[in-house]
Amino acid sequence: MIAVDPHKASNTAAVLDPVTKTLIETARFANTDEGYGRLAGFARRWEHRRWAVEGCRGAGRSLAQRLAADGEPVLDVPAKLAARVRVYSRGHGRKTDKHEAVSIGLAALDGTGIMPVARDDMTVSLRLLSDRREELAALRSQAVRRLHRLLAELTPGGMRREQTRARPRRCWPGSGPRMTWRRFGCTSPATAWPTSAPSTPG
Repeated sequence: MIAVDPHKASNTAAVLDPVTKTLIETARFANTDEGYGRLAGFARRWEHRRWAVEGCRGAGRSLAQRLAADGEPVLDVPAKLAARVRVYSRGHGRKTDKHEAVSIGLAALDGTGIMPVARDDMTVSLRLLSDRREELAALRSQAVRRLHRLLAELTPGGMRREQTRARPRRCWPGSGPRMTWRRFGCTSPATAWPTSAPSTPG
């Protein structure tokens, strides 16, 4: 069993004996194309191997999908399960990359709540596009809510909650910098914000 603790910059691998559940070897590899090649070369030393990667839907997604694309059997280990194993293991649950990788392997060997990783297909790409669309829609809704709050503060009596692109101008006709100056009895920015203080009688 080759367990991997994935990070943005590196991947820490721990090789465990599946029978005795003892640690055989550990190594760290950069999370790059070159680092993946070295990791694959490191794993070839064990012909009958399985992989256990933490968070295959999060930080470990890229590594897990590359391994699955290469025909490697990969198990998805939830982060909470690996943390639970680490806390109840020897060494008082010290959180280092090495101990974390060992905990991932032990959790995978236990087999409870572990699912195999399937290679992504077109539905995953469509889901990513859909998620991106939802993010853009949320940003637009946030901008509309901010605009509504600002206009409600400037409009006597407030504004209706339902807003369209044209409704703010109907509720507050002539909106813009010039209209703002006129509301304060000014004809230009120079009169709205005087540069010098008024003189006081001596």
